[in-house]
Amino acid sequence: MKTPKYVLAVVSLIFPLFVFAGPVNVNTADAETISAELKGVGISKAKAIIEYRKKHGPFKSAADLSLVKGIGERTVELNRTDIRVSPEKKK
Repeated sequence: MKTPKYVLAVVSLIFPLFVFAGPVNVNTADAETISAELKGVGISKAKAIIEYRKKHGPFKSAADLSLVKGIGERTVELNRTDIRVSPEKKK
């Protein structure tokens, strides 16, 4: 049985979305990186994370992200394994 080419094309377009999502340090990453790596976080929510971080300092835990307007507990839970909050390394 042959698989239609369009099915393979759709799968090849969707598969990278699952493969490339990964850990991101929300205390050091820029908005583009945060929005690319966290599920359910677009560029406007990522910018809100950056603004909150600038105003209140670094996040201490993944759960702290729910303090950002527009980021709910569900979004945090979906991304918990990919959220990093380690402090910026000193050079």
